[in-house]
Amino acid sequence: MDNGIFTLNGKVAAIIGAGSGIGAAVAAGAARQGAAVLCLDSNQAAAQAVASSIGGGATAAAVDIRDAKGVTATFDAIVRDRGRLDIVVCTPSINVRKTILQYAEDEFDRVVAVNLKGSFNVLQAAGRIMTAQKSGSIVIFSSIRSQVVEPGQSVYAMTKAGIVQLVRTAAAEFGSSGVRVNALGPGIVETPLTAQIKANADWYGAYAEKSVLKRWATAEEMVGPTLFLVSDAASYVTGTILFADGGWTAADGRFTPPGM
Repeated sequence: MDNGIFTLNGKVAAIIGAGSGIGAAVAAGAARQGAAVLCLDSNQAAAQAVASSIGGGATAAAVDIRDAKGVTATFDAIVRDRGRLDIVVCTPSINVRKTILQYAEDEFDRVVAVNLKGSFNVLQAAGRIMTAQKSGSIVIFSSIRSQVVEPGQSVYAMTKAGIVQLVRTAAAEFGSSGVRVNALGPGIVETPLTAQIKANADWYGAYAEKSVLKRWATAEEMVGPTLFLVSDAASYVTGTILFADGGWTAADGRFTPPGM
């Protein structure tokens, strides 16, 4: 276990979306760094399976981030049981891939409810606790789609850009109380959410080529950037987005000029 500035010894960490994918990887990583981990997910059975695999006293509970009262009650219960809440990481999001002209109202509402309203609910509930205790770190997952888009990404991209502004505002409002708030911006990661893309060889290959590393990321590769942001190694980092995208947003186009 790391005993340096990256350690999470003595920290109480709530990882939302811990039932699978990036959230599960982050929960396991936080436990390896010494945190007392609460695995939260809308699927309690999946969260419990991850908590059991982590061991070390990790526990699980169900939470639907669309339900503001439910999020508040879950965080309040953590404080009652553990005495504090030091870290909150929120990974869940959904996407409906349709053009603007094809989007239905209920689809719009569903994506916004999870990605944007859910993120706000988490920020608000965690912020109330952390500003009162005068410490804490929150990481909300955004995306490269907060910066760059493709057809069919309108509402998803809108919510991911909105998360960045929520994070910036929360950082400005919570900073005087010693609370840091940041966003993480993954590129293309192999998770259940991207299974549809992986199943299409041409689509999968096109995304791999867009990264300057010429491959997709694993969920495990999101652990280091996330734990950096919540650790004391990032004690002066707040109100920003850290891209872990394999250079996706750095490279402009796919053509290499002759002689290069």
